[in-house]
Amino acid sequence: MHARSMTSDNTADADGERTELYRMPGHLIRRLHQASQAIFDGEVTAAGIDLTSVQFAALTMIAANPGIDQARLANAIAFDRATTGGVIDRLEAKGFVRREIDKTDRRARRLHMEPAGKTTLHAATPIVRHAQTLMLNSLSEKEQATLLRLLSKAVQAGSHAIAAD
Repeated sequence: MHARSMTSDNTADADGERTELYRMPGHLIRRLHQASQAIFDGEVTAAGIDLTSVQFAALTMIAANPGIDQARLANAIAFDRATTGGVIDRLEAKGFVRREIDKTDRRARRLHMEPAGKTTLHAATPIVRHAQTLMLNSLSEKEQATLLRLLSKAVQAGSHAIAAD
């Protein structure tokens, strides 16, 4: 009989090996996303900031692209238009952004930062940057750079698969 070894997930088969699930990129990416979300939420909440990671992404893009329309914002943060509309609803309710009807296309809504949004984004940015370092702190700088390069490459390939649907 083989000794049973335990992984960080407390799972091992009878031979002490990780099951196939724990070698699947999809499972590992999901677990990393869960960890990154928990770190983001913990750091932002501890700082007393009421902001989700998607709201942070939206504010960041609106600040960098004043007057961006909701459709382009949805594309920029990789969310569908309906979800992005809900995110903007919540940011607008908090007084962080305002929507204006586009003068040339009345169906389009242009997004602009309000002072409260600028203040919140300014306060949240260093907290979020710190959270990013916590997410990868078990890796060396070289490993972090490699992981980020490979994740970017995988996301780009995945984006093509999504676009093909």
